[in-house]
Amino acid sequence: MSAKHDTSITWAALKIAILGGDDREQEIARLAAATGATVTAYGFPWPACGVTGATLATTATDCLRNADFCLMPIPGIAMDGSIFANEKIIPREDLLSVMADRAHIILGKADAGLTQAAQGLGIGIHEYEHDQELMLLRAPAIVEAALKIIIENTAITIHKANICVVGQGNIGSVLTHTLVALGARVTVAARNPVQRAAAYTLGAEGLPLDRLGAAASGFDMILSTVPAPIVTRQIIDELPAMALVMDLSAPPGGVDLDYAESTGRKAIWARALGRRAPITVGGSQWKGIRKIIGKVLEAQRQ
Repeated sequence: MSAKHDTSITWAALKIAILGGDDREQEIARLAAATGATVTAYGFPWPACGVTGATLATTATDCLRNADFCLMPIPGIAMDGSIFANEKIIPREDLLSVMADRAHIILGKADAGLTQAAQGLGIGIHEYEHDQELMLLRAPAIVEAALKIIIENTAITIHKANICVVGQGNIGSVLTHTLVALGARVTVAARNPVQRAAAYTLGAEGLPLDRLGAAASGFDMILSTVPAPIVTRQIIDELPAMALVMDLSAPPGGVDLDYAESTGRKAIWARALGRRAPITVGGSQWKGIRKIIGKVLEAQRQ
C-alpha cells in the first residue's frame, strides 16, 4: 500500500511513538503528525521551536504509553541492547508493556533481546534495514557524509587515491560510483562475483575477499560497508602506515577499529551518516515507515 493509496487509514485513531534517534526523527515526527495521528516523542534532540503536531514526552515510558506503533531508529542496536538515542534506552518487557494491545514496533533491525521481549507481549516487529528502495533513497546523504569524513581525515585528494570499498550492496555501490566519478582508483572487495562484475561496469576493479590481505598494501584507504568481521588485524597490518580505515556498517561493524587505531592509523566508525541531511533522509524513512503501517493495518482488517 503506497502513500498515495492509504486513504483507508484512519490516522486520527492511531498513536505513534517515536523513541530514540537524531535529527532525522524530528522530520519523521513532523510528517507522522501531519497525517492527523497522535505523535509522542522521546530520546532524540528536540528543537527549541518544537515539532509541529508532536508532543515531547517526559520519559520513554510516557512516550510509549498506549502507542499503536513505536518507531525506533534505523541504526542497529548496540551490543548492550540499547537503541540509538540521546540516553540509554533498552527496550525490554517492562518498557514495552505499556503499549496498546496488538501494537507494533518499526525499526532498522532488532536484536535478540528486543525480539524476545516483543514476542512475549504479542507486539509485532517490522524491520526495514534491508528495504532496498529506502536504502537507495538514503544513500546519497550517506555517501556525501562519508566524503566529508574522508576529506577531513586525509592529506591526499580523493582524485587518484587508491581506495578499497569492501562490500557492494546499496551503500557500497553508490559509494563506488561516486568515488570513481571523483577520479579515484577504486577496488571493490566482495565475495559475490556478480557484485564484482557490477563494480567493474562502474569503472572499479573487482577483488575476491580472500585476496584482500594480499592487496592491502596498495590502498590509501579502506572503507568497509559490511557488518561482518572482514577487515581484521592481519589485513590492517598490511595497509600503509598512513592509510585511513573507515567502517560504514551497522553494529557490530566489520573493522577492528581498536586495533587499527593502536597501530597509529586513522580509524573511524562512521555511524548514523544519514543525519548529514536529516530532512531528506527523514522524509525517505517516513515513506518506508508509512508503507509498513499501511500494510500492517490492511492485514489486520483481513
